[in-house]
Amino acid sequence: MPLPLPLPLPRRGGSLVIGTPRPRADPDPPPALAPLDCGANLAPMRTHRRKPLLAGAAPSAGMGAAVRASRRGRPQGRIVWRLLWLLAAVALGLGSAWGVLRSVSGYGASAGPWRASTLAGSPDADLYTRARVALGGLLALNREETMYFVAATDSAGAPLRSRCSYRVSGVPPQARWWSVTAYADDLFLFPNPQRRYSVNGASAPLDAQGRFALLSGPTSPVGAQTLPWLPTPGDRGLMFTLRVYNPDPALAAAPGTLQAPRIELLGDCR
Repeated sequence: MPLPLPLPLPRRGGSLVIGTPRPRADPDPPPALAPLDCGANLAPMRTHRRKPLLAGAAPSAGMGAAVRASRRGRPQGRIVWRLLWLLAAVALGLGSAWGVLRSVSGYGASAGPWRASTLAGSPDADLYTRARVALGGLLALNREETMYFVAATDSAGAPLRSRCSYRVSGVPPQARWWSVTAYADDLFLFPNPQRRYSVNGASAPLDAQGRFALLSGPTSPVGAQTLPWLPTPGDRGLMFTLRVYNPDPALAAAPGTLQAPRIELLGDCR
């Protein structure tokens, strides 16, 4: 059945008039509208049906809130994981760099158990060499003035330990002055009441063959009072540093030609 169209409300002077409309002639009447048939042209309406729940699952009022909360938490979780990976990468990089700086195997030249850097005190020193010098607290000079030989193992290749006793012997280097100093693994001197930290060309007597010898260990040696002794108390890593001042030009040009002093373990140290 066609629906009747509602009558238009008359306006007076721009305002809406509520009440019984009065007939009034329209100078320009609108065209007549065809009656509207509600059942002929309307498309069937689509109904939205809920998807069936899984068998045995009951709807929960908090499921939507939990899903929204989990979605909101995903960006924060990703940021946390990225920060953890970044911290792990930084720690790994710093640890590997520290290990390289503390190792003497990266030095340029070797003579027996001794290692010498050919770049220390040179304008061509790379970043690792400069970092080693800064870490060791050395006043590194160029090779024409001073050379530094470091030993962290004995002549047999075993790591040096402060609880063990050693004998260091050899021919004095061709230089104006030389010294042997015992350092702990933190590159500091061993504290001792005798205040003995190094042996040099003036304090190390030479035997009939022109060779020097010194002893190191946690306790004073017995029966070898004629040899200088360097106390190394405690149980930690040990390093010997051989400083050569104003070396021979041939030695300065080729540090590997050093007649390396031997470092021998005395007794059984386990």
